[in-house]
Amino acid sequence: MKSKIILIVSILIGVAAFWLTASYLRNETRKIQSRLDFIDVVVAARDLTEGAILSARDLARDSIPKQGLSDRPVMAQEYEQIIGKKILFTISRGNAILWSDVGVKDRRETGLAETVSTGLRAVSIGVDSVASVSSLVKPMDRVDLLGTFTFPSDTRPNEVEMVTLTVLQDVTVLAVGQTMGKRVGGIAPARGYSTMTFEVTPNEAELLAFLQSTKGRIMLSLRNPNDVSFETNLPSVNFEHLQKSLPEMNLLRQRNIRHKRL
Repeated sequence: MKSKIILIVSILIGVAAFWLTASYLRNETRKIQSRLDFIDVVVAARDLTEGAILSARDLARDSIPKQGLSDRPVMAQEYEQIIGKKILFTISRGNAILWSDVGVKDRRETGLAETVSTGLRAVSIGVDSVASVSSLVKPMDRVDLLGTFTFPSDTRPNEVEMVTLTVLQDVTVLAVGQTMGKRVGGIAPARGYSTMTFEVTPNEAELLAFLQSTKGRIMLSLRNPNDVSFETNLPSVNFEHLQKSLPEMNLLRQRNIRHKRL
């Protein structure tokens, strides 16, 4: 009788220990996940072999922690840009698809055309070292294009004024000078280039061609590779706007700085 009681007690203790351990592991998992930043990316819906041409049925969407990624993944909203592209490496089902997994093996032979996504266009514009963020922008970076132009004044008839505005947001850089493709680790970006080539829609290509003809100045604003945000209320800036907005902008900046330091 005593041995049966001991056996039952041992089983109950084992069950309790198992339940407590499982509960502890669940809590720890939730704590770890709460500290991670998850991003929505494109993953392989099935095992993909080297050389396969991607179609929509090959792709799926998943949320993964960005801390574990060593390269830039294809974001969920970018999946259309890789449809029809060739896979350079074998990718297992469920693994994130990286931009370095997709493209052309030897761009020196095929040229730039193979890197342009279907439905988009490659357009080059002139830049200098200041406009290109001290020549630190490299192929496959994403940037915003800002332009400063001379326009007829809205408030003073028969006069012109300088205006700066954001022309396009989140634009892919295809090439800097004659350098195409992703930078290889340890190799510095190209220096001394005077042009940059961007991937844009046909309508955006017309816009950039027109802006170039106005002799305005184009500058680049470099984005974090995982930042896909879009600003909807960016005003154009002239001297009048600058004078009115500077105090408010500086106040907001100081608030943000203090908030980050707390």
